[in-house]
Amino acid sequence: MARRRAAEIDLLRVVNLLHEHLTPALCRAAFGRVRRTERQRAWTLNALVQFWTAVILRAPKALSQALADSLEGREPLFPRIQATSEAFFQRCRDLRPAFFVEVFERFTAHVVDIGPPRYAADLAPVFARFSAVVILDGSRLAAIARRLKLLWAERAVVLPGALLGVYDLGRGLCRALHFDPDAAASELVRARRVLPTLARDTLVLGDRLYATAAFFDLLHDHHCWGVVRRQRTLGLRKLERLRKCRFLGGALEDWLVRAGSGATAPTQTLRYIRWRRDGVRFEVLTNVLRPARLAAEEALSLYPFRWNIERMFFDLKEVLNLNRLYAANPNAVAMQVYAAAIVYNALRVAQSEAAAQLDVPPEDLSPAKLFPKVAVASFLYLHAQEWERQWRRRHSRTHPHLIVRWRAHRWTRAAGTTLSVERRGDVRRRRRFCAARHHWKSLRHVRGGQRFLAKLS
Repeated sequence: MARRRAAEIDLLRVVNLLHEHLTPALCRAAFGRVRRTERQRAWTLNALVQFWTAVILRAPKALSQALADSLEGREPLFPRIQATSEAFFQRCRDLRPAFFVEVFERFTAHVVDIGPPRYAADLAPVFARFSAVVILDGSRLAAIARRLKLLWAERAVVLPGALLGVYDLGRGLCRALHFDPDAAASELVRARRVLPTLARDTLVLGDRLYATAAFFDLLHDHHCWGVVRRQRTLGLRKLERLRKCRFLGGALEDWLVRAGSGATAPTQTLRYIRWRRDGVRFEVLTNVLRPARLAAEEALSLYPFRWNIERMFFDLKEVLNLNRLYAANPNAVAMQVYAAAIVYNALRVAQSEAAAQLDVPPEDLSPAKLFPKVAVASFLYLHAQEWERQWRRRHSRTHPHLIVRWRAHRWTRAAGTTLSVERRGDVRRRRRFCAARHHWKSLRHVRGGQRFLAKLS
């Protein structure tokens, strides 16, 4: 009896998405949005975007090596630009990050509606009541290697910047990303810049940091909703108990409360949801005052999904190599950050489609296993296309219908069983303590760092 062939997925979907949506027209429209005039350069806007996305896919040892491979045509992913390396670094130094931000936002707007929301399928009833359910959180970038002369006398770990991300829980995408070259900048201040980009009637999940009256007042101004974990510093005054019942073997209480003192922000009327069992307590606050729209059980079940944005930051840093920054120039760092976010969104769309093809939840596929296969398949596919073009130029009399079907090759597909997530065991490895985590400094706060960043930005 013949063995049944395992279901396979297309590994070229990511590079196809980048080629279909990351077009020269999109780059021109993005640049027209942030700036009107630009003199012609060898490093065009489209070439710059293509180069940085190729850097994310190929992860070269250094930018100088990638530029040499691009000039000599050894890497088909990189654009062939007849210019010196100095021209590239000057281009990265002079071009403001606003262009890459606009490219990322336009690319995300193109891919957001390609498929239905397949991630976190258990929350489909909640997704139907809001325009989107997103998670808001911040993270800092990896430390700068001590190669800058500016850092020779600095004893602290120096960080080049910080991120604030918005993760779409249903579609599994990074819907918004804010990069700040000051790693010590307040996360709440950065959240004020990101919230206006959210659609009306969006439900936002946040950790204890956002459990303030000012944050809920900001959500109200933008016609959004929030579910955050309570912090003890926020004072609550109980107004009315809406419900008390048993839930998951514990006591569940739903209160209408008045939050805040009114000193720094207007007091807010919120729902305070508390669950207790055998000394374990979970407390969340929400400004969704109608239990019919968001039940207390749903709010408690929703909060643990906040960990998904930590997985997004892990994939950006570890899987897409964002922990290794190629330049200390804040503009170049921003380019790498947003190029990684573009590739991440393309990868998540491909992961969602592959899961639908395999009839499994998208969370069952591992990005850490999928991305290396995608990168290799994209490299081989573009190499094959370049070889075919050269062969046809040398053999111009070849019949035009003789087309090599590269997509039928084995390396363009992968078995779904090789991409499954490996479930963690019950034994947890203790995280190693690093004293440097408690002694870090932003590059902007290093002596002379402000002048250094001012010259580059």
